[in-house]
Amino acid sequence: MHSIKIFCKPVNTAVANIIASTVRKVHSCNMDLKQVVDILEMLAPVKHAENWDNVGLLVEPSRPHQVNIIMLTNDLTEVVMEECINKKVDLLISYHPPIFTPIKTLIGAVWKQRILVKAIENRIAIYSPHTAWDAVPGGVNDWLVSGLGEVLFSKPVINDQYSTESAADLLDESKQSESKSIGPGRICKLLFSTPLENLVKKIKTHLSISNVRVAFGKGCCLQSPVQTIALCAGSGSSVLQGVAADVYITGEMSHHQVLDAVSCGTTVVLCEHSNTERGYLPIFKDKLQSNLNCKNVQIVVSQKDSEPLVVH
Repeated sequence: MHSIKIFCKPVNTAVANIIASTVRKVHSCNMDLKQVVDILEMLAPVKHAENWDNVGLLVEPSRPHQVNIIMLTNDLTEVVMEECINKKVDLLISYHPPIFTPIKTLIGAVWKQRILVKAIENRIAIYSPHTAWDAVPGGVNDWLVSGLGEVLFSKPVINDQYSTESAADLLDESKQSESKSIGPGRICKLLFSTPLENLVKKIKTHLSISNVRVAFGKGCCLQSPVQTIALCAGSGSSVLQGVAADVYITGEMSHHQVLDAVSCGTTVVLCEHSNTERGYLPIFKDKLQSNLNCKNVQIVVSQKDSEPLVVH
């Protein structure tokens, strides 16, 4: 049996690089950072964020910057940044802005600054939507409302416009005028009243938590009927203050703000700050994925991000 030898002419290096590049383009896909930011702006325009907030693209690596892997997190901590580095993330979307107050240095002695240095060293872009996500329809606050059961209507809380209204007045207004759909917090009316105890169970199930803190409004108990609810993700005291409702739902309020609410007959349910926000990340992941031009861009939710306060 005769052996057959095949002789191949060496391929020019430049040609080989072109072929390899073409193969990579066929089997992979990425997007320019600006393209992704434009989509983020479309889904939750930063113009809807609160004036005091710091949202949008906060860290931009030198151009060009291609995005293959996106990670979503509620808080940008050091363990989350290490997770980003290990997973070779190109863009981190952090709900809470890691840059909020002015920064005068970038040094290793300050943990937030250490994170930013690592992001820059590893070419990880950082984007924060924060209160823009809270304000838009289908955002964080609407996600919170979706866990309450059947809702007759839900409106943003804007400029304390409902602070002196009874539940009946609120319902009448909802029939008489078209409410705005963009703004902080939500005030809603359930289709049917429910005992406070049932509402608390729904909240815990929706947020996947075992405990909440409850301050009963004057004259209220677990069996008290609830129909009007005002809520705000995170720290909602400034948004909810003075709003007439059977129950406030938020992450945290100060001791004296709680006392003010219960003295008016409003029960306060506190779920811890980020518990009222983190559950929205998988919802947004699906929204973002369906709007990306390139379906091969991978979006992951951080596995290291967690509520720092736990019950022992």
